[in-house]
Amino acid sequence: MANHSQFGFQDASSPIMEELVEFHDHALMVALAICSLVLYLLMLMLMEKLSSNTVDAQEVELIWTILPAIVLVLLALPSLQILYMMDEIDEPDLTLKAIGHQWYWTYEYTDFKDLSFDSYMIPTTELPLGHFRLLEVDHRVVIPMESPIRIIVTADDVLHSWAIPTLGVKTDAIPGRLNQTSFITTRPGIFYGQCSEICGANHSFMPIVIESTPLNFFEAWSSSLSS
Repeated sequence: MANHSQFGFQDASSPIMEELVEFHDHALMVALAICSLVLYLLMLMLMEKLSSNTVDAQEVELIWTILPAIVLVLLALPSLQILYMMDEIDEPDLTLKAIGHQWYWTYEYTDFKDLSFDSYMIPTTELPLGHFRLLEVDHRVVIPMESPIRIIVTADDVLHSWAIPTLGVKTDAIPGRLNQTSFITTRPGIFYGQCSEICGANHSFMPIVIESTPLNFFEAWSSSLSS
């Protein structure tokens, strides 16, 4: 959960988000090195008298052509690897379907016979003490931790977007189309997200809450709802 004084990402709760945070730090260090080098060269050129060798030097032109190409390769390779990992869905243990409405979510556990529910935001006037305003819902999505989860996302009316920052998940919900992604939670906890598409007047009032639990707790929860 993010706080008011936080400058970085939320703590990663999935392997994909850990990779995204690591790539972000890697790209930031590369950008810092480039800015430092350019600043040093600018200061050097301002303080030193330019010579003909500095102004017209094929060796320098060759270096500042090859060096950026190497930097781009160092950024592209890990980026492509993460993109491949995000699109890879291999034998999920559970399939969850999320349907966006104006302005709430419907969830269907497709591996179960009759397990589906609507998830509405709890109004501020009805919010229990200690819960987060504009983020808490009446029905949380419960999933087993350390299990591959496939989520199929679609919409019933307009464009929505199903996003959980701490899990590194953001998938557009498009009417008439099914998008899918996958994630694994590495620890138990409650993870908050919101619709990340401007879908209408109450766009900011359709939060997403994922509750990651051990497998035995998930089995007990699913059995209580299915019975």
